[in-house]
Amino acid sequence: MKELIGTGVALVTPFTNENEVDYNALEKLVNFQIENNIDYLVLLGTTGEPATLTKEEKQKVIAKIVATNNKRLPLVLGIGGNATQQIIDEITNTDLDDFCAILSVSPYYNKPTQEGIYQHFKAIANATEKAIILYNVPHRTGKNVEPETIIRLANDCKNIVAVKDAASDISQTFEILKNKPTDFHVISGDDGLGLTSVLAGGSGVISVIGQGMPTEFTKMINYGLNNEAKKAYEIQFELDNLTNLIFAEGNPAGIKCILNHKNIMETNVRLPLISVSEELKGLIIGEL
Repeated sequence: MKELIGTGVALVTPFTNENEVDYNALEKLVNFQIENNIDYLVLLGTTGEPATLTKEEKQKVIAKIVATNNKRLPLVLGIGGNATQQIIDEITNTDLDDFCAILSVSPYYNKPTQEGIYQHFKAIANATEKAIILYNVPHRTGKNVEPETIIRLANDCKNIVAVKDAASDISQTFEILKNKPTDFHVISGDDGLGLTSVLAGGSGVISVIGQGMPTEFTKMINYGLNNEAKKAYEIQFELDNLTNLIFAEGNPAGIKCILNHKNIMETNVRLPLISVSEELKGLIIGEL
């Protein structure tokens, strides 16, 4: 799965001022990523606000991105939730030919045990031959996927090929890196810790800030993959304030502010999310 090495971005879903999906802006966004050296694209992850999209909108978003990409970059599709059988049904009823992998978030709200999480992902893995990226984001799901569970799944399920690690705990990242199978990818889901993960042996980052600053972020991660730590950290320190600002009032409101400043889309998000405050907008633009 060399496709998962480097910088991936979790694409936002642009909305018009009338609260409709802005497919023209989505096309501009995809081309912006490709033209600025992003390595792969992630569709309908958390940053894409899939919880607020209808089934029809999701299908149209996928179709627009696939057509615009035109096989130029690898694509990863987000399919996850907290009802195992529903996820299996969605995977088996989705045409996955254009995708190199599925990104599947750990069950949220239910708070299963570690054994429940293991059985959940094992059932999904058994239902498809497509590569699966396990997504651990405990500050959203309410339940951490412990390193032992991740390693167990990596060893027992040949098509669970990676973890998107957004636990914001670098000691946990180190434990996974230390004990993982050789060909298992540890992909950071934390923009602030991504470079440290890469320098310790991680495969890259699925980024939010990278979507707004693709050239800079990709260069940073490439330096990290080449063990050029000093050059990499120089870029991280330049991006650090901006990275913190875009998450200050929630994701993806902050990154949409950057993309609006770059004339790619409006800042609109769908309720219950709201756009960034004027104060934060000023700080983000000032940092840019």
